[in-house]
Amino acid sequence: MAQLDVLIRNAKIVDGTGSPWRYGEIALRGERIVEVGSPGALSGSDAAEVVDARGKVVCPGFIDIQSHSIVPLMIDGRCLSKITQGVTTEIMGEGSTPAPFGGRIEKALSEGIYGERLTEWVERAKQWHRFGDWLSAMVEVGVSPNVGSFLGAGTLREYAMGLEMRAPTGDELAQMRRVMAEAMEDGAFGPSYALIYPPDAYAETEEIIAVCKEAARRGGLYITHIRSEGDAILDAVDEAIRIGREGGLPVEIYHLKAAGRRNWDTMHRVVEKIDAARARGLDVTADMYPYAASGTGLSSVLPPWAAAEGKLFDRLEDPVQRAEIKAEAMRPGGRWEAMVDQHGEEGVMPIGFQQEVNKPYVGLRLSEIARQRGQDWFDAVCDLLLSERQRISTIYFSMSEENVAMQLGLPWIKVSTDAGGHDPAWAQAYGPIHPRGYGTYPRVLGQYVREQKRLGLEEAIHKMSAAVAQRLSLADRGVLMRGMQADIAMFDEDEIGDRATFEAPHQLSVGVQDVWVNGVRVVRDGIHTGATPGQVVRPNG
Repeated sequence: MAQLDVLIRNAKIVDGTGSPWRYGEIALRGERIVEVGSPGALSGSDAAEVVDARGKVVCPGFIDIQSHSIVPLMIDGRCLSKITQGVTTEIMGEGSTPAPFGGRIEKALSEGIYGERLTEWVERAKQWHRFGDWLSAMVEVGVSPNVGSFLGAGTLREYAMGLEMRAPTGDELAQMRRVMAEAMEDGAFGPSYALIYPPDAYAETEEIIAVCKEAARRGGLYITHIRSEGDAILDAVDEAIRIGREGGLPVEIYHLKAAGRRNWDTMHRVVEKIDAARARGLDVTADMYPYAASGTGLSSVLPPWAAAEGKLFDRLEDPVQRAEIKAEAMRPGGRWEAMVDQHGEEGVMPIGFQQEVNKPYVGLRLSEIARQRGQDWFDAVCDLLLSERQRISTIYFSMSEENVAMQLGLPWIKVSTDAGGHDPAWAQAYGPIHPRGYGTYPRVLGQYVREQKRLGLEEAIHKMSAAVAQRLSLADRGVLMRGMQADIAMFDEDEIGDRATFEAPHQLSVGVQDVWVNGVRVVRDGIHTGATPGQVVRPNG
């Protein structure tokens, strides 16, 4: 054997396949794993570096199928809160992507609260006329994890028809299908629809099926934040299944959950529905994060039509239109997700305040904020949104711990974060976030494997690595095997755990000692090395 770059010895190997762990050695050369052998089988005399993994688990790096690291990676390519969990691949794209730019898209990049740090990227993004331009630019600048993405359907729709709340014309639909086809050529995994958020929420089922057929011709996957996770969840799952069946492609449901106490018992019917579809030969699976609270914008408590044409703030300032929005928000009907109605004012906790005058509200529930302001919840929400001129990141305490634990055991469930990668050193300045961005994978391994024994170690790692790679058709990642890319995590199974909480979220997890991405060590003894070896990942590669 030619000289090795790295030989990992005395490892408790969990290879990602779900097979029982075994002691052994792993040899790396360049970007690849060149051998996985039994203890003492590989010679270390010709290795540039020998790593003693005694007492540690060595497994494939984790693949996050629902990452929101688009902007965080532009700010800081290290992706610290993810890499230190053992995440080696970030798959982005829920609802929106920064490419392709053109058509009727007016802003090249949604700036949000990080706007002052994105000036250079906003200009750079104006040149991303094809989907692949963005991912290539990220790697050129340097990122620690591998990166890949679905095509955000909100971006696709805005490209063809702006933010209008209507069905597309024939020409507009043809343009969407053309852009979808181009994105697939560039390596997109398929279309991603976030159907509770504008403009995705404006798309009817038939429109989605037409786009999906274009992706299906090129082996794509339909991934979706379904239209309802609450009262209409069964109908929403039916819609997702129909789209997969008529569109001719597999279906992945983002962060599967039954939201709102009155819907918790419905999760068993959701599972039965998905199991029945799978028994009929339909390829339907899902992913989830291990928390009983979700996170999205405060604007999500309003009906989606309020944001049509990008005029949310204009409508909230207009007394007549505001009254119309209030009438529906207070007495919701139709098929939009009425978050306050489902969770109650006490189940909604806005946290993403940027204006100093509003920061005393951080950590308070919406009911408390409204009481302090002497308003009902609706007017408090509207005035806060107008004050901040942004979506205001919000925690919704909506799920049951029993369902979370039950779902983790389902054979077709994978683990994801629904979050971006941050460094507490700069992220704290922007206020609290959902702790899942810091703690998802160590939380599964610490709480649900080690402490509660809800999952076996091998099963949990499979749900974080090989199962995701298989879903995405990443043929050379997700498993510790000869010839695979050397994306590897090493952790102490007695120590690994999350530290981030809802009250103090900006805390890195503990227990992950070393991480390699494409054969390059990006974490050594728990400390990021500064290396940025991430590559663009595409289906079948």
